[in-house]
Amino acid sequence: MNGPKHKLCTKLSSTYLRKWWITIAIASILIVGGVLVACEFSVLINAIVDRMVALRPGAKTFGWWAKPPVEPHISLYIYNVTNADDFLSNGSKAIVDEVGPYVYSESWEKVNIVENDNGTLSYNLRKIYSFREDLSVGPEDDVVIVPNIPMLSATSQSKHAARFLRLAMASIMDILKIKPFVQVSVGQLLWGYEDPLLKLAKDVVPKEQKLPYEEFGLLYGKNGTSSDRVTVNTGVDDIEKYGIIDQYNGRTHLPHWTTDECNHLNGTDGSIFPPHIDHDRVLHVYDKDLCRLMPLVFEKEVMTSNEVPGYRFTPPEWVFADVESHPDNMCFCPAGQPSCSPNGLFNVSLCQYDSPIMLSFPHFYLGDESLRTQVEGISPPEKEKHQFFLDVQPKMGTTLRVRARIQINLAVSQVFDIKQVANFPDIIFPILWFEEGIDSLPNEVTDLMRFAEQVPPKIRVALIVGLFALGVALLLLSTFCLIRNSHRQSTLHLEGSNYLATAQVDMNKKQNKDTQPARY
Repeated sequence: MNGPKHKLCTKLSSTYLRKWWITIAIASILIVGGVLVACEFSVLINAIVDRMVALRPGAKTFGWWAKPPVEPHISLYIYNVTNADDFLSNGSKAIVDEVGPYVYSESWEKVNIVENDNGTLSYNLRKIYSFREDLSVGPEDDVVIVPNIPMLSATSQSKHAARFLRLAMASIMDILKIKPFVQVSVGQLLWGYEDPLLKLAKDVVPKEQKLPYEEFGLLYGKNGTSSDRVTVNTGVDDIEKYGIIDQYNGRTHLPHWTTDECNHLNGTDGSIFPPHIDHDRVLHVYDKDLCRLMPLVFEKEVMTSNEVPGYRFTPPEWVFADVESHPDNMCFCPAGQPSCSPNGLFNVSLCQYDSPIMLSFPHFYLGDESLRTQVEGISPPEKEKHQFFLDVQPKMGTTLRVRARIQINLAVSQVFDIKQVANFPDIIFPILWFEEGIDSLPNEVTDLMRFAEQVPPKIRVALIVGLFALGVALLLLSTFCLIRNSHRQSTLHLEGSNYLATAQVDMNKKQNKDTQPARY
């Protein structure tokens, strides 16, 4: 009685039903796959980006890092003094005329690259400057009148020296006919001219105290291969250290400031940063002439002309603030409170052989108004023209556009015992400001960035939708078929039971008929 029923159930379970249970399992796997893609796909893409950008010799990104496929420009604006004689003779306020731009194209290349065992690379930077008269207001031969920086540096440093030394210095300057202002060409001011004081120092100063140059120029010695040895992290072992300086000339910290935090060198050269940048990240750039790390904070989202999204980072307003406004800047006062800079200035004399050089943003942007009005002829600062900013592609950490804008000033101290500068007041005298940067990257680079930024999210959405849609469709189909099949199985079971009952009745009737006695 149980044999036919058991066979029927076994057949249904082993053939028809099994394939729908397998379909349900596949549907569940697809749905789980969709959930995993939704949660973990970004992690996978980030891992791919990390591997792609890390500095591996032979890789395309390594080649772009070693020899950037861009042509940076530096534009210089010089404050030409138009009333030098009146300023010195009768105490008139200095009048300056901003002349420029004088534009140079640059070629950057990292040379003498050595791969180290600790996941770092060491190199020297070669910068070649080429004058672009077609982009400039005039030739390099244009003549300007500017403060005599070597002389005024020497006199300012002698302010607290013995009086007889100041008098001796005055006599030497009288003999050499050195004046507080010099008339030089733009090319001489930038790349060097023979200065009588430097020439004298070469002959009389002890060898260990001699300056490493024989001429004076604001960019003297920078057109060529730098002797500075830089070691950076490749990011292969730790992507969070990608591009960050490990050592600079063998040092892991600067020697100038009062705390380790302010002496840190853990920034990049400004061309690359650890990837996956968000709005809360603080970027740090190190340049030897800045004499410190330059912090950069998020300002806004931008879009390049190549439709590559980026984040704009700028120095915070407190970066050159006085200690009253920002007490954390006290670490940049090596001799205590008296050595602190006024609001809007940064003292880099420790990096410039004790010359009283002060950095600021152009036109004293973010600085006190009194700095700008010490001389006449400097217009009020404008954010669009004078802000320092850097646009970076957040996913890959590559710089898209740069405007590094800095002004060079001379902090002059009045010294009465030196007659040549007796009428030169205490003043922050602006010399020039420059704008260095790039406008865009080649299409080959931006195409890769655009692919990394736009394609993975689309693939993620397509995979999520596809996996969920297919999984849900299969689940609904298999569930429907199972329900329908369950109903069919119940019907077959009922029909089988009726058949068996009828067969049993017929059998009983036959048995009864066979057991009845025959009638004759």
